[in-house]
Amino acid sequence: MLEVRKAGTRGVANLGWLKSRHSFSFGNYHDPDEMGFSDLRVINDDRIAPGRGFSPHAHRDMEIVTYVLEGAVAHKDSLGTGSVIKPGDVQIMSAGTGVTHSEYNHSKVKPLHLLQVWLAPKAKRLPPRYQQKHFALEQRRGCLRLLISANGQDGSLSIQQDARMYAGLFDGRETATLKLSTSRYAYVHVARGKIRVNGTPLSEGDGARVQHEQLLTLDSGIDSEVLVFDLRARAR
Repeated sequence: MLEVRKAGTRGVANLGWLKSRHSFSFGNYHDPDEMGFSDLRVINDDRIAPGRGFSPHAHRDMEIVTYVLEGAVAHKDSLGTGSVIKPGDVQIMSAGTGVTHSEYNHSKVKPLHLLQVWLAPKAKRLPPRYQQKHFALEQRRGCLRLLISANGQDGSLSIQQDARMYAGLFDGRETATLKLSTSRYAYVHVARGKIRVNGTPLSEGDGARVQHEQLLTLDSGIDSEVLVFDLRARAR
């Protein structure tokens, strides 16, 4: 069963320099029916003006993933990490007992488009840590590339939760399948373009909760970039 969340029904934040769409409740957007899905708590689709961004602020007890679609993020944190995150890079910041960080558009002239994803960790007050890795275009073309897993399988980054995150690029006849355990849920987010998931057409910004399915099939993509989350079967 697929339960589709259309892009236009997401929460909205517009601060001028920041235009964001929230798939789940976040900040001033609150919807009791959209509090997350399993351990997936946040998918924010952020567009940030040149030279602008988030000044230092604190997080704790959350696994925070940054996935850049266009532009680059300048990141600094209290762990002593400083990096630039570009398309193809995946960054995980495990906030644990507490991390302060800042995120800015690295460019003074070009806009930044990114997805920020939050997942609840397996336990509270874990040691904070930081990881970043590049996954080349060809690794994600016409397939679902494992980016994040609990044990760092197949060169993925490791997350402190029983969850997996995949990404794929699809166009034309490119297709991919993902087997799902009957005891698992999945969530699909279309970052851009169009694609069909188990026969259901989805467009940019659309999301889909997946329950009681043993196989996900992605096909008929049109310049599509997709994230897929394999999650524990539990209450929203």
